[in-house]
Amino acid sequence: MSDYEEEDEEIDALPHVVLINHEEQYSLWRADMDIPGGWRQVWGPDTKQACMDWVDKEWTDMRPLSLRKAMEEDERKAREDAAKKSGSH
Repeated sequence: MSDYEEEDEEIDALPHVVLINHEEQYSLWRADMDIPGGWRQVWGPDTKQACMDWVDKEWTDMRPLSLRKAMEEDERKAREDAAKKSGSH
């Protein structure tokens, strides 16, 4: 095992937390580090694997929040347009 692999294992063994940003995107972060601006903790501290499992369960839609909202608005407008067209015939 290389020194690099041993260092990775040591880091993985440290407690981790799950962070979320304003776009509802998640990030794993070591619990001993300051949370960066624009992020807040939503899970942990726990093992890195437990945090990854939590993210896998919770983050079912990888699209950023702004994209999801824009797509929902596009769908709403398309439905309204279709309703107007069907009402005018």
